[in-house]
Amino acid sequence: MLDFRLKVFYTVARRLSFTKAAEELFISQPAVTKHIHELEQQLGMALFERIGNKIKITRAGQVMLKHADDIFTSYRNLEYEINQLKHEQGGLLSLGASTTIAQYFIPPLLAQFNQRYPEVTASLISGNTEQVEQALFDKTIQLGLIEGRSKNPVLKYVEFAKDEIALIGNVKYNYGDPDAPLTAAELKSIPLLMREQGSGTLEVITDELKRLKLKLTDLQIAMYMGSTESIKSYLHHAPCAAFLSLHAVKRELEAGEFKILPVKNFKLVRKFHFIYLQGQQDKLAQLFMRFARQHAGTPSTDTENKNA
Repeated sequence: MLDFRLKVFYTVARRLSFTKAAEELFISQPAVTKHIHELEQQLGMALFERIGNKIKITRAGQVMLKHADDIFTSYRNLEYEINQLKHEQGGLLSLGASTTIAQYFIPPLLAQFNQRYPEVTASLISGNTEQVEQALFDKTIQLGLIEGRSKNPVLKYVEFAKDEIALIGNVKYNYGDPDAPLTAAELKSIPLLMREQGSGTLEVITDELKRLKLKLTDLQIAMYMGSTESIKSYLHHAPCAAFLSLHAVKRELEAGEFKILPVKNFKLVRKFHFIYLQGQQDKLAQLFMRFARQHAGTPSTDTENKNA
């Protein structure tokens, strides 16, 4: 329904690369150049300028990009509403999620969503919160899902689930009195696996430990590791413990491989948020948000302890 040249321009403007645009659109680079040249002739103004091996969008290109954003949003909403008249839900839904959500939380949710709305084609990219926010600014995604909440006034934040972080151990080993929560003093004696320095997860854990008057230097840290999966793999083979998202260890807890180690006065719950650009009302993204809020489960230490 749209002039394909506009899509070519939009892709080049987002990628700032004729080569990457050609790869994304599955056409040749000369074809990309031809479409841009024809569009520039039609408008009577240059949309890009070359600086060495790079390209830069011109002021005319920036105006074009702003309106292209609005056009593509309107087009997606048009497609959504036409499908509703046909009693269908179809279209393209591009999502971006921070690591824990992308790896452990959203895949089962997307599977349910796909079964309910098979006409919707969804895609998912993952990264840290900053990268997901940038993807929204770049218009490469329609909706972001992040842990915690930043404070960018350009973005709208909508809470949709919670994530509890608890101390997790291997069921093969004893870590103290099984009938009583660990004290701060007992926690000091347990070898711990921690996420790497600079990790957002490590930051929130460090802040919560301050309530117990504990610093990282007070703890017996066996190793810092760069991913939750690495920590989980290590836990299968050593009498260590780790502060992990319950979403990340749901399968291991249910299988009886790991166990929750309650710590006295330690309760760490962080929120999951949808994020999208202020004023943007993408209808397909709204459909997914409604679905997610209805179907998102949030495991808790209380539930897991009852099942133990």
